[in-house]
Amino acid sequence: MSGLVGWVDFHRDLEKHEDVLQRMTETMRHRGPDTKGVWVSRTAGLGHRGLATSRTSSASEPLRVETGKGTAVVAHAGELYNSGEVIRALESAGARLETRSTAEILGKAFLTWGSEFVDRLNGALAFAIWDVRERRLLLGRDRLGVKPLYYFEYPGGILFASEPKGIMAHPAFRARMDLSALPLVLQPRLALPGETPLAGLAEVPPAHVVTYADRGLSRRRYWRLRSEPHHDSFEATARRVRELLEDTVAGQLTTAVPLGAMLSGGIDSTSVAALATGTLRREAPGTALETFCVQFESDPAHWVATELRPDIDAPYAAAAAEFIGSRHTTLTATTRQLLDAIPATRRARDLPGWGQFDASMYLLFERIRRGCTVALTGEAADEIFGGYPYFFKQDVIGRDHFPWLGNGPALSDYLSPDVKAVVDPREDERARYAQLLSEVPRLPGEDTENARMRELFFLGLSGPLAVILDRKERMSMALGLDVRVPFCDHRLVEYVWNVPWSMKSRGGVKGLLKAAMKDILPPSTVNRKKSAYPHVQNPEYDHTLIREASWIVNDKASPLAWMFDTVRMNELIRQISANELRSELPGGSNQAALLIQLVEMHHWVDTYEVTVG
Repeated sequence: MSGLVGWVDFHRDLEKHEDVLQRMTETMRHRGPDTKGVWVSRTAGLGHRGLATSRTSSASEPLRVETGKGTAVVAHAGELYNSGEVIRALESAGARLETRSTAEILGKAFLTWGSEFVDRLNGALAFAIWDVRERRLLLGRDRLGVKPLYYFEYPGGILFASEPKGIMAHPAFRARMDLSALPLVLQPRLALPGETPLAGLAEVPPAHVVTYADRGLSRRRYWRLRSEPHHDSFEATARRVRELLEDTVAGQLTTAVPLGAMLSGGIDSTSVAALATGTLRREAPGTALETFCVQFESDPAHWVATELRPDIDAPYAAAAAEFIGSRHTTLTATTRQLLDAIPATRRARDLPGWGQFDASMYLLFERIRRGCTVALTGEAADEIFGGYPYFFKQDVIGRDHFPWLGNGPALSDYLSPDVKAVVDPREDERARYAQLLSEVPRLPGEDTENARMRELFFLGLSGPLAVILDRKERMSMALGLDVRVPFCDHRLVEYVWNVPWSMKSRGGVKGLLKAAMKDILPPSTVNRKKSAYPHVQNPEYDHTLIREASWIVNDKASPLAWMFDTVRMNELIRQISANELRSELPGGSNQAALLIQLVEMHHWVDTYEVTVG
């Protein structure tokens, strides 16, 4: 993995401002503790911090790459999984590679094929390439958006970085949020690709290349899902899913550094861990896979089953680990540990976070990082195969809005009249929904049911998937841990996208995936109900949220109090305290969790001195 930063300015000599670039680069230290490099010219500068996950990944960047067609300076973050294939194609085209590092491959590929070289890549990576001859910058991001890359354009120049903190370290950037961004902050799943709540700060959308030159900025989408008829039988489809997963897991394994995996005992993570274990047995005998899960100390006293979380992971994870033969560790987190970790998770994000959900994952990754540099996860399978309860509820499917929002209370409903005069959250939600639906790749002649399910899958692959991937990426890279997501292999996503809903759901929730994997999974995993990533159910944590929310809404010193209707918010907080809302929240969600975005927004505005208005 790694982190990159950069600066292009056509009106000043950047060689005189190398100290600024050095400061920007240093903000990426946590992402890349092993190597550091800075390259600067009059017009452009790049900085890089590297994490060694293989022999070639320890090569120094930014890297200057030259061919007869030009010169490129390259910095990247992430992994290229088909490097051998790209190298062979480059050598067939007459290119010579010296280090075979990812940066050299990217640079030579760009100089050989132009910006279309991204079509040949299979990986989870973001990159910055400065074309010396043409004086232009290319910023690129993988197809599913596993690795982040942000940018900020100003008159005559552009800043970019793997995380917002890299841009915030530059004096040209000021953190400001328009009121129109409030719905996005209060419900991050509504974010459209490339959108952030900070004015002027954008993210390179997944599957895009952003080009910046003295004539301005342009964006090009290089990949999108295509809807086509699916002709394979159920049995052939299950075999193909298995083949693709086996190939992508094998391609993402490494024996150059210690390897681990998240293991909940559910179908997704157990499938990845089982395939990884099998591959290691064949290719690296004697190398054991380390697996990890998280539970909470307060579970015996306070845990209550809900539709979304009907059971606790730990027993299922232990059974799965014994079955596949991994060395397993269960982390038991206390509420105090969660609360103590939250400040670190906020620093990891630079944007409003998810409280306890970030904290438990941070603690889990902290434990994994003690012995591992790379880990695998089963995340994203629910979005690809249809694992959430709403996929099976006809009343929700038939509603003309985002299926995961439900009909319960939302923080945006409690904004003050003054704020609502500027932004209409419900209209904003409808506009986002309509925009995403307009982008769904349609299949001519598709029946109504499958057409609607295709819409639901497309919606889930937008904001909700970004939320999951961002959390995983920020919490892991804050600790210098490279967590890989095999279910985000674009070949698998392309194939499953066109499988009819009746096949995906045959036999129940994620029936297709279970059929593909059942011969290497324990019965406890195959027969287990879907259970979402765990969250703590503890009055101590809930009371902390309620206490902070009450202060935010009522205290005159609060920077957010004016945004909310005080009377109505106090009534909402009272209802949460009295446990009166559970039946109104999707999946029986924890009521106090409704306040997380409010509390996190407050800390974000305060810590990063965000101007609102």
